[in-house]
Amino acid sequence: MDITANGGFSVFNPEILTLYFKATLNTIAISAFAIVIGFSLGIGAGLARVSKNPLVRLPATAYVYVIRGTPLLVQLFLWFFGLAIVSGGALALEPIYAAIIAVGVHSGAYQAEIIRGGVNSIPKGQMEAARATGMNQRQSMRYVVLPQALRLSLPPLANEFVIVIKDSSLAYAVSVAEITFVSYQLNGKYFEPFQIFLFAAFLYFCLTLVTGYLMRGVEKKYRIPGYGEHE
Repeated sequence: MDITANGGFSVFNPEILTLYFKATLNTIAISAFAIVIGFSLGIGAGLARVSKNPLVRLPATAYVYVIRGTPLLVQLFLWFFGLAIVSGGALALEPIYAAIIAVGVHSGAYQAEIIRGGVNSIPKGQMEAARATGMNQRQSMRYVVLPQALRLSLPPLANEFVIVIKDSSLAYAVSVAEITFVSYQLNGKYFEPFQIFLFAAFLYFCLTLVTGYLMRGVEKKYRIPGYGEHE
């Protein structure tokens, strides 16, 4: 990635480094906020999916099926272009906000299924024991079942968080200056796609590697005794 004789692309160029630094911050911001949104939606929809009340369960099921059954890129366009058109411009979102919401809502559907699986993996005796102590259904779920379900769900949630970082690259489609968008812009200037996108891949790899490492620490800290101790 050295500077070529004709002044080509180089990651050691201060201007290029500055562009990528700002782009990486935008990628981190999109991913972090999307993860928070997705986790919040995931818990709500995941618990709704195991509810016996159809008025609660069916909307959550529809949300999961619709979001999981349509491409994230299309959803991003709907949030950015569609919302502005439908509202007559009153609800037009800034590109980065549209990206955060689209990625967050998309991730929430997948996290909902992870949470649902975690709840269903808890033995029914746990709920019965909690009810026997005098807790109602909601209290039993909140204080006994859900904490265990979340701890069991940490490995797949960690994987989903990594996916969110990679999904954030689609924000380039609405001109958010994140890693992929900046790489496209630089390629248009220097015409060196291999070096440029290899460096972009390296940045994404670093972000996902750090995220995976942090989540691995969280998994070890909150692991339920008796689960996964062979790892």
